[in-house]
Amino acid sequence: QVQLVESGGDLVQPGGSLRLSCAASGSIFSHNVMGWYRQAPGKQREWVAAITSGGHTNYADSVKGRFTITRDNAKGTMYLQMDSLKPEDTAVYYCNAPQGRASNAGSVLLNWGQGTQVTVSS
Repeated sequence: QVQLVESGGDLVQPGGSLRLSCAASGSIFSHNVMGWYRQAPGKQREWVAAITSGGHTNYADSVKGRFTITRDNAKGTMYLQMDSLKPEDTAVYYCNAPQGRASNAGSVLLNWGQGTQVTVSS
């Protein structure tokens, strides 16, 4: 069993950067595909980015060119480097293992963690 722990969220100005981390507590995760998700107030949880164990990546259109997902299989950790942040990036960010297509944010393999809050505001 894997307990996911997200960290790194903060308050940042538009155009700023943050790096989020996703780590396993009490176990390790070794799923072929891992992803980042986010949920803003009043909105559905949405998929943000995904990465395979081999390093192949996919991104939601809203973050392409601004976010970079990486994965350290040895450490069992995953990261999301967020650059050129916009107010619309404000959300609670979560990590998980997609079940099927990563873009389906409602289908994941692991229990959701608490997430980490990212607030982009002047």
